[in-house]
Amino acid sequence: MYSERSTNTKHICECLSAKIIFIHESLLYRTIFAVNMYHFSRIILFVVACIAASDSAALVGDNNITKSTSMEESVDYTKVPFNEKPLYRPPLEEIVDVLRKRLPATFEHVEVSAEECPDLTQDPFNLTAPGLTGDAKLVELGGPPYLLPLVQRDKVYDLVALLRHLRREPALLVGAGAGPWPYVGVNCEGIVNLFVERGRVAQGTRVVTVQPEDAPKGSAGYLQRVLPPHETRSALLGNYLLSEGKPGKVIKVVAKKRIGQSNFITAIREALKEHYGDKVVGAGGAFVLRAGRVKHHVMPDFSATPLRTDAHVDAWLHYFDMRAPIVHVGTLVTGDLGLDLRVQHFHGFSEHGDGGHYHYDTTPQEAHYEGYFTLAASVVRVDQPAHTHSVGRD
Repeated sequence: MYSERSTNTKHICECLSAKIIFIHESLLYRTIFAVNMYHFSRIILFVVACIAASDSAALVGDNNITKSTSMEESVDYTKVPFNEKPLYRPPLEEIVDVLRKRLPATFEHVEVSAEECPDLTQDPFNLTAPGLTGDAKLVELGGPPYLLPLVQRDKVYDLVALLRHLRREPALLVGAGAGPWPYVGVNCEGIVNLFVERGRVAQGTRVVTVQPEDAPKGSAGYLQRVLPPHETRSALLGNYLLSEGKPGKVIKVVAKKRIGQSNFITAIREALKEHYGDKVVGAGGAFVLRAGRVKHHVMPDFSATPLRTDAHVDAWLHYFDMRAPIVHVGTLVTGDLGLDLRVQHFHGFSEHGDGGHYHYDTTPQEAHYEGYFTLAASVVRVDQPAHTHSVGRD
């Protein structure tokens, strides 16, 4: 290709030299030469532009190959089981009444209301859609049996492909899961926050890894990163709210000064469970810890030895005390519905780099939560493990 370009250039230069000899004979010819040089320069610019366009096309082709390879590494949704079951959806005002009555057993100051969702694309939430409503469902992908006792590395899920399979667009997907280890290079926490509309992906998903990656427990730090728009995979397990991301009425919960034993999400879930019993209620959304500190864990790389008990998992995980403000996204559900569901799962991220899997606040006197939740009409169970266990369900 380059030799052909060199030959053409040599030929053009020879023609130009002939013209130069010729035009020395008169001023008229010099004028003609000037005009020809103008056209000649335009030709050269056109050739250069064509070469640049060709090179750019080659780069786009390379990107497409990368995406295709990524897709081949992900689960084929036509070959895994899907199961969808309805959830009970009481009126929002009834939920408000239940939480107002029961949350004061856990928090000294409680405010609960049903109101229009604020714009969650703004600080501190920074979600990729303004609201949480619009055909809201819970989605659970995989599960802890794909991580424990030993990892099943083939369980990689492309979330945009999942949305296409479910025929959902526009679609907001937010929640807690394992991050895309093939992209990051190691096991990691995933804080999913993506919005798809008209084929375009708004990506706000973050991952958190242990740093250094091989650091022993107690001596490690952590690193939070934002994924690029083309990396839309998760792995192993995930609990997500799926909606159209529209503004609309949601449940707002403000809780301050924890006086009970349960964390913020457990207190909400247990209040709903105690009131509704066998009527299974599910919700998803986002909350921010505005003040205080919080215990999070970050998974290290996959264990080479089997993790068969909760004690094994506890010894494997890295725990950190992190500072507010931290935004958390995830889901809760008051029953299992025979789907081997994880009843609550929230992950957090922050603009100052703290983030991971939410456990509970560590400064209860300072704790200040503000959360926004929408009720889900159903739960979609994707690739439920055929063989399960109760380990690692925190």
